[in-house]
Amino acid sequence: MKNTRVAGIWMDSEKAVLVRNHDSQNVTEFSVADTFKHEKQHGNSSENAGNNSEQTTKTKFFKEIDKALENTEELWITGPGNIQEELKSYLHDTAQFKNLKITLDSSQQINENQVLETVKSHFGA
Repeated sequence: MKNTRVAGIWMDSEKAVLVRNHDSQNVTEFSVADTFKHEKQHGNSSENAGNNSEQTTKTKFFKEIDKALENTEELWITGPGNIQEELKSYLHDTAQFKNLKITLDSSQQINENQVLETVKSHFGA
């Protein structure tokens, strides 16, 4: 795995913390690459409008994450709930990531430093 570009994400329905061992070209040390916030809209006039708004904001959240995964060869996603499965499906439905090896796990709320150490441990770094 020495030159494999890997990434790990801890995420819940509010935010995602991305840790990776590469920039767009080179394998480097593991570091927290980015934190993404899931901006939710409130106060919709109907349940249908609310559902549409939720899907739109979730897709925007996932698109921000997928941009940061460029050139990633293996991805590990962890966190509480089932949003990890939704991100995995979203990525596999995207041409660029349809063959990306994705492993899912579950974990409780942790801080950025714990995410970094957990991802390093998962990939044996």
